[in-house]
Amino acid sequence: MGIALPQDGLTAATNPAGTAFTGDRLDVGVNLFKPSRGAEITGNDAGGGVTLNGKYSADGRDLFLIPEFGYTRQINPQLSVGLAVYGNGGMNTSYNTSPFTGFGEQGSTKMNLEQLFISPSVAWKATPDHVFGAALNLAHQRFSIRGLAPFTQPGYSESSGNVHNQGTDTSNGVGVRLGWIGQIAPQWRLGATWASKIQGRFDKYKGLFAEQGGFDIPANYGVGVSWQPAQNWTLGLDYQVIELSDVKSVGNPLSKFTPTSPLGSSDGPGFGWKDVKVVKLGVIHQLNDAWTLRAGFSHATQPIPKSETFLNVLAPGVVQDHLTAGFTWKASAHSEWSAHYSHAFEKTVKGPGAIPPNFGSGDANIRLKEDIIGVSYGWKF
Repeated sequence: MGIALPQDGLTAATNPAGTAFTGDRLDVGVNLFKPSRGAEITGNDAGGGVTLNGKYSADGRDLFLIPEFGYTRQINPQLSVGLAVYGNGGMNTSYNTSPFTGFGEQGSTKMNLEQLFISPSVAWKATPDHVFGAALNLAHQRFSIRGLAPFTQPGYSESSGNVHNQGTDTSNGVGVRLGWIGQIAPQWRLGATWASKIQGRFDKYKGLFAEQGGFDIPANYGVGVSWQPAQNWTLGLDYQVIELSDVKSVGNPLSKFTPTSPLGSSDGPGFGWKDVKVVKLGVIHQLNDAWTLRAGFSHATQPIPKSETFLNVLAPGVVQDHLTAGFTWKASAHSEWSAHYSHAFEKTVKGPGAIPPNFGSGDANIRLKEDIIGVSYGWKF
């Protein structure tokens, strides 16, 4: 899906204005997600033979099923409605051998973050060439972490009993997404979209995240264009910005850690992520009446600076380049099957000197690659 290139009933996840272009349809799908992630620590020495040095795999769990659902319906020539249910993001690391064993952690270190969006949408065709859309973003988050014993030492957290091992906590929030698509020429469409920040909080982990457990979902915005250079070819190009740095628990750097600003405090340390800028290019070719071929590539700026790799051993979201290929098979006048494969190329961010002196100094290197296989079924009413 593109900002100016709606394809199915899940279009509200990208641009709610697209709800007006997909007709009456239902889409149900599932994605099999396989990440491979880990870390390496070198040059660490806290004295007395205490060290974190070693290579660590975070693939204790490496397969995830992510379902999705979309529905759109045209009420009249000017008004359409829809509903999209999808996973917006998340992160999982599962170190069976904890990177913090040398500092006294007795068990494994495992972290899990899940985000589910339910987005009812409406689109209004203001003129024959311009459509405006709006969607509610109802967000449900789940988070758990264990195996952070070194961070519960006196003075490290504002609430040392709420750093880890508190089970699964949940958070619910509401935001909006607005969008526009305009037909500016017979073969050209432009689109734009913006989504608000969504407030979130994990009270069970108020000793880990800044702002006493604050964990908002960041705002994002983007623009897109689609072009049909020939009858059976369509190109889409998107540019998107995700404002990660505006969420303190995610964007604050580890250098914020001081005796008066420990973990969990109002302006405490976070993961140090920068805003992400993403460029996406997609190509669609209708081979014949039954088969449509698709391919895409996206490149994102690096969210994790070299200076922030130590804490991001827990969340090594460093991949930047994704390549996707897929197809749609029209099984009948009303039904179609789609499948795709996406590969996020392995990326390693090396962090020389990223470990603070109070943790024995040294380097922390983090890596990640991802593979996704998706299958969906669409029914046109």
